[in-house]
Amino acid sequence: MKALKILVLNGPNLNLLGTREPDVYGTETLDSIAKDLTACAETLGGVELEFVQSNAESDLITRIGETRGAFDGIIINPAALTHTSLGVADAIKAVADVVPAVEVHLSNTHAREEIRHKSLSAAGCIGQIMGFKGFGYTLALQALVKHLRS
Repeated sequence: MKALKILVLNGPNLNLLGTREPDVYGTETLDSIAKDLTACAETLGGVELEFVQSNAESDLITRIGETRGAFDGIIINPAALTHTSLGVADAIKAVADVVPAVEVHLSNTHAREEIRHKSLSAAGCIGQIMGFKGFGYTLALQALVKHLRS
């Protein structure tokens, strides 16, 4: 069985996890989330992960566009760009036919400010997981792998 390659893409300010608004985002760091996700990938077997974090919208758009033929799926937390970036949303849709994506949010965005209630990028994703802090990434990986293997 060919290993599944999954891109784990994180947007603006997620490099500040652990210290940034811990009451909203928890105290986990992006590194600790990556460690937990790597452990989950090992239990699933045949899953390779690549982790990318960028504060630049153009970097995220470029990476999404490069997934076609290089990755089997994407786990993406676009962070604030979820609500503002047509570019990220369009990039996800542009590869969705061959590279399915799952959108993840640490907090429940519907329980926050009204501007955070609408996700521009969710329409291009096969699913959305929010509100479970770092564990949401594990749930996304399990769901994405099940989808890809079915």
